Amino acid sequence: MPRYNRNYNEITHLYHIIVRATNQQDIFYENQDRCKFLKEIQTTKEKYEYEICAYCFMDNHVHLVIYDKNQNISTAMQSLLIRYVAYFNKKYERNGSLAQNRFFSRNIVNPKDFLNVCRYIHQNPMKAHMTKTEEYQWSSYQEYIKKSTNNLVNTELLFNQFSNNPEEAIQQFIEFHQKVENIMDGKDITEYEMEKLTDDQLREIILKLLKIDNINKIKETGVKTRNEMIRNILMIKGTNCNQISRVIGIGRKVIKAVEQGKS
Repeated sequence: MPRYNRNYNEITHLYHIIVRATNQQDIFYENQDRCKFLKEIQTTKEKYEYEICAYCFMDNHVHLVIYDKNQNISTAMQSLLIRYVAYFNKKYERNGSLAQNRFFSRNIVNPKDFLNVCRYIHQNPMKAHMTKTEEYQWSSYQEYIKKSTNNLVNTELLFNQFSNNPEEAIQQFIEFHQKVENIMDGKDITEYEMEKLTDDQLREIILKLLKIDNINKIKETGVKTRNEMIRNILMIKGTNCNQISRVIGIGRKVIKAVEQGKS
C-alpha cells in the first residue's frame, strides 16, 4: 500500500495546473510545438525554482503537477504562457490570447489527492481513446518507468508515497496506474473553480508582471506597447475584462478587442 504519511510538508506546496485553449482549439499542432513547450517549462523551472512532478500534453490542454516551495506559481505560469504563446502566434501567424481563462490552479490537499491527481493526469490519453497510458509519449509516465530521457520530472516525491526501495516503488506505481479512477479526493475535476482575484491582488500582479511601478504607465504608452501589455494581463488567472478595465483605467471595449485579436 502507498505510504500516505510520507513527506506531507512537501505535498502542501503542490499544485494541479490546467492550461486549456480558447474555444477548444488546439494548443499543439505538431510535436515541434510540444517540444517547445517542454523547453519553456525547463527555462521557467530553472528561473523560478519549481519542480514538475507530473505532466501530460493533450492536443487542446495541458496538465501539470508543480511543487512550488517559493510560492511563485502565478508568476512562473504567466511567464511560461507568455513565452509559449509568443512562439505559437509567430509560427502560425495569429494574434490574441491562446489559453482559456488564463489557467486553472488548485492546491493539492493531501498525499492521497497527490497520488490520484497524478494518476488522473497520466490516464488522460487512455480516457480520450488515444492510446494506452504507458504508450503515450507526451506524459511524465514515461519518465517514471524509465522510458524517457526528458529529465523534466522530479520523481522522488511521488515514488516516496509508495516505497523507499526504487524497484518496489516503480512496480507499485505501475500497479496503481492500472486502476482506473475518475475521482480526486471526492470531487471530479470539473467541480474545482478558479479563485477570483481582488482588485488589489490583480494590481500587484500586474505591476510585478510588467515590471512597472505605476499602473497608469499602461495607458500612457503607445497603442502597440499598450496592447501587448494588455495581452499579457489577459493571461493572469482569476480575472476578467471588466475587472482589468477597472484596475488599469482602460475601456472594456479596448480590452475585449485585444482579447479577441482585433487590436
